Amino acid sequence: MVGIQAKFANEQFEFSRHALARTISREISVYEIREAVRQAELLEDYPDDKYGPSCLVLGFTEASRALHLQCSYPSRSLVKIITIYEPDREEWIEFRSRRS
Repeated sequence: MVGIQAKFANEQFEFSRHALARTISREISVYEIREAVRQAELLEDYPDDKYGPSCLVLGFTEASRALHLQCSYPSRSLVKIITIYEPDREEWIEFRSRRS
């Protein structure tokens, strides 16, 4: 997580076309994304993802809005945000574990 947080702190991140569309449709601001990533935690790791290694992280905004970000590993020059959303309470336990 430290590597991802460092990339965000240094403005070394970009949005996939999909993630950009989702931030607009879900009214998630770049400021909220930065807030959430500052204290985010790793939830799931996808080392064999079809577009390259990625992971799912959970973070909270200052207003306690939970956000899930799937992003590339920090080994690239820019961390790519693949998708972003507010986790559904019906699908997640405390936003951290998938319900069965």
